[in-house]
Amino acid sequence: MHLIRLGGCALNQTPLDWDGNRDRILAAIEAARIAGVSILCLPELCISGYGCEDAFLAPGTAHMAWRVLGELVPQTRGIAVAIGLPVRFENAVYDGAAVVADGRLAGIVCKQHLAGEGIHYEPRWFRPWPAGRIDTLAIDGNAVPIGDLRFDCGGVRVGFEICEDAWVADRPGARLAARGVDVILNPSASHFAFGKDEIRRRFVTEGSRAYGTAYVYANLVGNEAGRAIYDGGVIVASGGAVVAAGRRFTFGDAALTAAVVDLDANRLVQARMSAPEPVDDGAARVAVGFAPPALTPTRDAGGDRRDAWERGPHVKEEEFARAVALGLFDYLRKSRSRGAVVSASGGVDSSAVACLVGLAIRLAAVESAPSAVATRLGRVDLVAGLPPDREAAIRSLIGGLLTCVYQSTAHSGPVTRAAARGVAAAIGATFHEFDVEPLVRGYERLAAVALGRPLSWDRDDVALQNVQARARSPGVWMLANLQGALLLSTSNRSEAAVGYATMDGDTSGGIAPLAGIDKAYLRKWLEWLERSGPAGLGAIPALGAVNVQAPTAELRPPAAGQTDEADLMPYDVLDRVERSAIRDKQTPLEAWQRLQVEFPDHDPRQLAAWTERFFTLWSRNQWKRERYAPSFHLDDENLDPKTWCRFPILSGGFARELADLRAAAGT
Repeated sequence: MHLIRLGGCALNQTPLDWDGNRDRILAAIEAARIAGVSILCLPELCISGYGCEDAFLAPGTAHMAWRVLGELVPQTRGIAVAIGLPVRFENAVYDGAAVVADGRLAGIVCKQHLAGEGIHYEPRWFRPWPAGRIDTLAIDGNAVPIGDLRFDCGGVRVGFEICEDAWVADRPGARLAARGVDVILNPSASHFAFGKDEIRRRFVTEGSRAYGTAYVYANLVGNEAGRAIYDGGVIVASGGAVVAAGRRFTFGDAALTAAVVDLDANRLVQARMSAPEPVDDGAARVAVGFAPPALTPTRDAGGDRRDAWERGPHVKEEEFARAVALGLFDYLRKSRSRGAVVSASGGVDSSAVACLVGLAIRLAAVESAPSAVATRLGRVDLVAGLPPDREAAIRSLIGGLLTCVYQSTAHSGPVTRAAARGVAAAIGATFHEFDVEPLVRGYERLAAVALGRPLSWDRDDVALQNVQARARSPGVWMLANLQGALLLSTSNRSEAAVGYATMDGDTSGGIAPLAGIDKAYLRKWLEWLERSGPAGLGAIPALGAVNVQAPTAELRPPAAGQTDEADLMPYDVLDRVERSAIRDKQTPLEAWQRLQVEFPDHDPRQLAAWTERFFTLWSRNQWKRERYAPSFHLDDENLDPKTWCRFPILSGGFARELADLRAAAGT
């Protein structure tokens, strides 16, 4: 029996935050040392941050990363640590992991497979390292091994799969196992998406089983660079089973997970494997000069520390609440905003945004005191006014950080006004009412004088609606500016798909938390939040006043009975067409054919009309999507043109394809 303690640490890093990133790495190393960890894996590119984008191409970025690494090396006495950083070698940049052990830099392993799909653009900045290549890197007059390396830590052999290396068919792990590696470390920057954690657990556990090794996966956590949210969730596996798993969505700077593994048990598995072809690659073995201390059998403090909700019936609802709340918390913190402002209409979207801000504060307060939450958000001025009672302190903190503003026009009704006020009161937000009707009338008079005629709903419907939405923007922007706060846009993905939003109106804001989620799901999520809510936090019953309403922009006169679905189509139909057209890349005819199967109660001609409406509005409104505030990536149906779904601003608008649809539908 050969027992050693392995660990991984999730880190909340920020691109190019050299001192902050260094200090969090140092804190992780110290926590691991205290916990008795011998070999520690830190996340991918944790020195520079993963989201540096084109700054990776600047020579100064790699140079500064090396300077920071030099500051970290002396702090690794008695422990071996894998630390991610960009490496400049032969006029190219590589995604590397430095192995530093007992105060000495032993070598650099480089990533072999780059992520170039979805939100990833790694091939733009990095080159893949060829399997089997070994070289040396000159650093301050010293030659450091670089490449496809394995490290011998006093007889404990360590190899690497760096993030994407484990997601491809040709995993380096198979070659590592053939060469007798005991431990595989996986430094990762794996963004959150619904259901993705189960995939990670499978490749980690299957890797440990198939390769006969211990396996440590370490991920980033938090909103690192603005759009991607990382959920953390360190995993340590051995023999095909998880021996330790860390919590996801932590609001802290670091989360260490450690476990004791038996190397001899895994070596027995490798001894029984079919022998591979012999390979003479002794140059790939790097002697580290550090031996992890062997442990005596004892009760291990490892184990699966995932929260109970991760095995419950509402995992997606919980993930959405916790991911977006964490994303908002970090966005506020890292943008140095002094709070958030929401233009609260009393409808689904703005109510959801306000609740998510409230959840962000509450979830952060689960892990630390309300005063510590205020300090992390840069609002030390709020600490003195916090009451001693914890719940009262949390509500006071939310009131100091979140402002909701209901902005009425002549067409606003008492139902939405009461709903907006009730939700704000339920979560503890500060609430204001602005009457913007005089502004609307003033703009209408200006336009009427310019045109030389009065405006009417029969002739000027869209313009009369849009001016109301735009009249709401300046006042709420001004309030946000005066408070040094972040204005949150309330548009959702379904609206973005068809342009059912007013530019410089309800799209106003610095971040669009809902632009990555569809309206149909959002309505279900709010119903869940009304009835039960996140585990440990509970429900928000005041949302009942929102959920009973039919979604409406409330921009036409009340007698018009305006609803979103009457303007567009049923949201469940819209979301299905969107998935067919955008996610699955189907033609209008194919999308319509699928609709007929999934919505047999609707007339095929009506389904054809809705399909044509979607494709027409989609192609006309790419310019709006290009101008949306940044949004969070939540799944593979994202419409963000900066990171996921690209489409020409000017196009032929599917003219021939829609003609095929009309011919098939007989319309």
